[in-house]
Amino acid sequence: MIPHDDRGLLLGDGLFETLLAKAGVLVDLEAHLDRLAVGCAALGLPMPDRGEAERLMRQALGAVEAPRAAVRLTLTAGSGGRGLDRPGEPVPRLFASAAPAATPEGRARLTLSAVRRNEGSPASRLKTLAYLDNLLARQEARARGADEAVMLNNRGEVACAAVANLFWVRDGRLFTPALACGVLAGVMRARVIAAAAAELGVEVVETAAEPGELDAAEAVFLTNSLVGLREVAALDAVAYGPSRLAERLARALD
Repeated sequence: MIPHDDRGLLLGDGLFETLLAKAGVLVDLEAHLDRLAVGCAALGLPMPDRGEAERLMRQALGAVEAPRAAVRLTLTAGSGGRGLDRPGEPVPRLFASAAPAATPEGRARLTLSAVRRNEGSPASRLKTLAYLDNLLARQEARARGADEAVMLNNRGEVACAAVANLFWVRDGRLFTPALACGVLAGVMRARVIAAAAAELGVEVVETAAEPGELDAAEAVFLTNSLVGLREVAALDAVAYGPSRLAERLARALD
């Protein structure tokens, strides 16, 4: 039971990580805990014990009977009374949950969202509990009959999808928005960049791009820890064909 004075509940003061579990294996566990540690340092919270974090996730996973599951680890700043200031010595609260996670079918349809990503906010590059902008962007996409939203930042540059990183292919090169555009350093994003450069010999460009770059792309795909790599069929009225590079990357990530 989460107390009514929990700072994560009242202020979004905390972090979370969502991992894929396949046949009981927590995929990329260390990478997710490493990112949690970076977020803790940025927010001034003590990093929880890694062994305890894994124990809680495995405990939650044990109640799910499915070959694929989404396992969420949540860290709040704990109880803190009224107002913004934390207690002198915060006592964070850590818990985990899990649920079946089906593999998405087919290529995704995207729409350009009116909700902007605030690249000037430190939180834009952290997986904090304050996810309302992402929620609104996803709701907008679903209302338009799309699977996912493409979010621009306040400068009008392509940033990300509501719950995924974004890549596109053009002239044999792979492009993705730079972290400075207000982008979360996705675990799968890092794996794709490494696989493309090291295993496939493909040049990867981290860039600040206007939306027109997506109109001119040969192919677009999304990445996150639950879906892995998912190709895109269309962004509003712009259609994309299947990507040989995306297929090769997907195989390299397995």
